[in-house]
Amino acid sequence: MADAIRIEPKLFFERLQVLFNTWKADKRSGDAQFGGADSIAILTGKSEPENSFVKNNALHFWLLGYEFPATLLVFTTTTVYVITTEKKAKHLQNLKDGKIPVEIMPIDAKKPETRSEAFAKCLEIVKGAGKKVGTLSKVETTGPFADEWKKVFGEASKDLEEVDIAPGLSQSMASKDEEELKAVRTGAKAASAVMADYWVDEMQEVLDSEKKVTHASLAAKINAKIDDQKFFKKLSKTTSDFDNQHLDWAFGPTVQSGGQYDLKMSAQSNNDNLHSGCIIAGMGFRYRTYASVIARTYLVDPSKSQVANYKILVAAHDAAILAMKEGAACKDVYNAALGAIKAKKPDLEKHFPKNIGAAIGIELKDVNLSLSPKNTRPLKDGMTFSIMTSLADLTNDKPQDKKGTNYSLMLMDTVRVTRGEAIVFTKDARTDLDSIEFYFNEEEEVKPKQEKKKPGAGAIVTSNIKSSRTRGANRTDTHKEEEEARRRGHQKELAEKKQQQGLERFSEATGALNGEDEKKFKKFESYKRDSQLPARVKDMIVWVDVKALTVILPIMGRPVPFHINTIKNVSKSDEGEYTHLRFNFLSPGQGVGRKDDQPFEDPTAQFIRSLTVRSKDQDRLAEVASQITELRKTATRKEQEKKEMEDVVEQEKLQEIRNRRPIRLSDVYLRPAQDGKRVPGEVEVHQNGLRYISPMRNDNVDIVFSNVKHLFFQPCVGELIVLIHVHLKNPILVGKRKTRDVQFYRDATDMAFDETGNRRRKHRFGDEEEFEQEQEERRRRAELDKQFKSFAEKVSDAGREWNITVDIPFRELSFSGVPHRSNVLMSPATDALVQLTEPPFTVVTLEEIEIAHLERIQFGLKNFDLVFVFKDFNRPPIHVNTIPVDQLERVKDWLDSVDIAYTEGPLNLNWSMIMKTVIADPHQFFKDGGWSFLNTDSDDEDKDEESEEESAFEASDEDLAESESDSEDESDFDDDASASDDEGDAESDLSEEGEDWDEMEKKAAKADRSGPVKEEEGGAKKRKR
Repeated sequence: MADAIRIEPKLFFERLQVLFNTWKADKRSGDAQFGGADSIAILTGKSEPENSFVKNNALHFWLLGYEFPATLLVFTTTTVYVITTEKKAKHLQNLKDGKIPVEIMPIDAKKPETRSEAFAKCLEIVKGAGKKVGTLSKVETTGPFADEWKKVFGEASKDLEEVDIAPGLSQSMASKDEEELKAVRTGAKAASAVMADYWVDEMQEVLDSEKKVTHASLAAKINAKIDDQKFFKKLSKTTSDFDNQHLDWAFGPTVQSGGQYDLKMSAQSNNDNLHSGCIIAGMGFRYRTYASVIARTYLVDPSKSQVANYKILVAAHDAAILAMKEGAACKDVYNAALGAIKAKKPDLEKHFPKNIGAAIGIELKDVNLSLSPKNTRPLKDGMTFSIMTSLADLTNDKPQDKKGTNYSLMLMDTVRVTRGEAIVFTKDARTDLDSIEFYFNEEEEVKPKQEKKKPGAGAIVTSNIKSSRTRGANRTDTHKEEEEARRRGHQKELAEKKQQQGLERFSEATGALNGEDEKKFKKFESYKRDSQLPARVKDMIVWVDVKALTVILPIMGRPVPFHINTIKNVSKSDEGEYTHLRFNFLSPGQGVGRKDDQPFEDPTAQFIRSLTVRSKDQDRLAEVASQITELRKTATRKEQEKKEMEDVVEQEKLQEIRNRRPIRLSDVYLRPAQDGKRVPGEVEVHQNGLRYISPMRNDNVDIVFSNVKHLFFQPCVGELIVLIHVHLKNPILVGKRKTRDVQFYRDATDMAFDETGNRRRKHRFGDEEEFEQEQEERRRRAELDKQFKSFAEKVSDAGREWNITVDIPFRELSFSGVPHRSNVLMSPATDALVQLTEPPFTVVTLEEIEIAHLERIQFGLKNFDLVFVFKDFNRPPIHVNTIPVDQLERVKDWLDSVDIAYTEGPLNLNWSMIMKTVIADPHQFFKDGGWSFLNTDSDDEDKDEESEEESAFEASDEDLAESESDSEDESDFDDDASASDDEGDAESDLSEEGEDWDEMEKKAAKADRSGPVKEEEGGAKKRKR
């Protein structure tokens, strides 16, 4: 085995040069990490398996590739001295002739005097280099060799000053070369494979069969997997030259569940049985001595609070990874994760750890580069870290049993720092809800929900708009040209600034923004074992298993299950005495549409696109077709409901005011309305939020200040109601309806007041009484405005800690438009453009706008459209359509006054395709000019058919009334209709110009010769003339 040891001189000197460069650079910058050391002495003693990868041994592995026990390394600024046994010194002979001198001092183990002489010589070298000597003071070494050096060094310590150089060695070894990164990446891929492809299946089988298996037994099974060569060979996730002989455990594996969790890497699996609830599994591999780690949390039949807390943890985990860039400090990564927790649910801060990982490499955890709130050391390209975010000691509000009451959540990944976005080596073991969430209570899962969502419930988020004060609304005509020139100059500056910001924001070719969320081939599992198949499959019939969401077809004498999500549709047809039932399946490359298209995972795979079943039992196949259609609808509805509720976050608890009566606003209604009879309630201001109390219902509506994005007060001037509107950062549930906007309002019309008790009405009639009523209404409206405004200001004062201020829409700057289906008044406010009177509401933050585009700006059209593109390119642009053209200058002035860059064009653009192009490669998009293409006259003003397809049809009020009387539906105008309009216009123009009598006589004669149809046409023309 000794003959197999070979030191690589090239690698040794490259890494030694890195160490010397870091040491010298630290001396020049102020001796922060090496403590001003003039020399370095690294001692290793007797080999101990439990301390194989501490700092001193790690330096041996880094430089030499092996651990050399009972060895002393002494570094001066010019030379390296190695004191070791003669046997080990033989392997170091090829290091003598290098760039940096290496002097080897062999000692004879049988002659202790040789060791003493070597130590004395080293001591003289250390003293000659300077007073300060760098050591690893916190590393314990044992054995005769180490004990004698400590004795010799201790006697000379009067003349020397010992400084700790552990931070300097950490900095030297932190940035890894390609070989080191490859080792870390390979180990991480292997860990991900064991977690995703073995552990998840093993866990599912135990839970599904309801076996009683201990955590220790499951950990032992994972432990045995490291020697399974077949498992690693068949995995494409590992590299082609992977050799599991170089694979070893760094820690674990550990399996924990049932309310007792230890979130440290040193945790051990206990002898308790696996509990279906919250399960944490973790492990760490070493590949060629370099460590990589992974841990995942799996939720079995979770409650809503568990799901919500897990989403928050994922958000914090992603925020930490996003913050890992070259130049960032370690504390920035921690603060990014903690900030995500505070933004979503501040109450969870006390459950968040004090550090979220550390540098990883040869050492499993380098504490000098820990991700803690006080560590200011910078991150550099090539560093690798273990990111470990967790929420400990949480309480489940709806536990399945006693063991499920307490739970913890943890995620751990191995990540590489780059100049751009960090690379997650363990991303193959996914952390999304679909991958870690399991439901074994099938009856509850399949049971369809009785509640039907109202069509307008989800529309609140889908459309938003914006506005602000104009600067020149009342300027005279003499200043219009000057104002237009100023506006154009300002817009040019904004466009250039926007272009520059885009290039800085996407400084490198980052590819698709949603690369992590790219479409993947979906896999569905109906049954894990043959025993789960229904009993009726023995009859070889088509069977619909509602619980498993599966259709079982008899093929070649065998029951073959197809998950309902793989079936596109079914069609039934009758031919003679047989009935045919055709199954159409979803498969890649169909080209049917964007929604149906599936990406290829394996180019060599084969797919069934259709399959037909024939039977004489017509009623039976008709029943099967009906069951499949209903099952498909149920599965689609469940998927939509799950997707719709993904962004709903459970708020922190409202802290009620106990010692005094809270500030109240009575007799107000809530929108969106709660179920049941419409009755007024009251709003209360508490310590950290608002509470709406309805007298007819027990469940209150709570809004915490940390979730409030905007607070608006809209007076009843020109409106039928006075209101306070709260726009939220994250949607909440009001009843069973998801909403991002909550509104408290009161009617301001005469119907809301009872005047039957007014005696003066008996004696006063006519204009005097009417005048008095108008005065009374104005007084009431002013009183309502005062009352609501005062309450809104009190809410703002209570939420001052969360930067909540009252915003009032500017009615004088408003313009009408259609953000949804109806024409409403869009009102600019200080920070947003809003429409708060008619649901669905519109609230758009001005800071979120990237650019605005005015469409259909051409002579002759009465209306134009306004499109807002968001800085988050994944959000679809929103449209405010049918804005009167006489309000164009007002809209332009407002956009310019709030520093929103805008462009204009004559046609409606296909924004879905434009945004796909932007998202695909934003760097290239801005490199090619960004949004400047919107300003160019890209469309000719020729009257060809293509431009006519894009243009909008304009009709007069009379024509519109006629068309509405003819048809209730909106009409679409195709090319032929447009062409006929053009022909009619041309013909009327000719008629107005007039023709001479000779030409008309010739036309009439020609019409007479052309037959009955032409005769009718000619007659029509004569009558028209």
